[in-house]
Amino acid sequence: MTERSMQEPTLLLLTALADVPRHGYALLQEVSVISGGRVKLRTGTLYGALDRLLGQGLVRVEREEVVEGRARRTYALSDSGREVLAVEAERLHAVAAEAQRRLSAAARKPKLSPGFAS
Repeated sequence: MTERSMQEPTLLLLTALADVPRHGYALLQEVSVISGGRVKLRTGTLYGALDRLLGQGLVRVEREEVVEGRARRTYALSDSGREVLAVEAERLHAVAAEAQRRLSAAARKPKLSPGFAS
């Protein structure tokens, strides 16, 4: 992974796989839950992202089975994916903590009349 911040769909997918392996439909549902219903991945987007994450070694296929005549892959977070997710979670935590610190500091400052600089 590069120094660039992770795109939200990638972050949500890795987070969805952080606790237990999941198949595609379960991943779609879990991403929706994690995002509070704000993000609803389309099937094509999901499988394109999973193929990319497989290629990057961030996820792995846990198992493949046939369910009702259809192939089903269950995906799991790889050790590398776990490390990348932990680094991204720490980065986001640090940014959020700094935002909270600055908001709290601004709330404690006395308000100046319009036209006066702080």
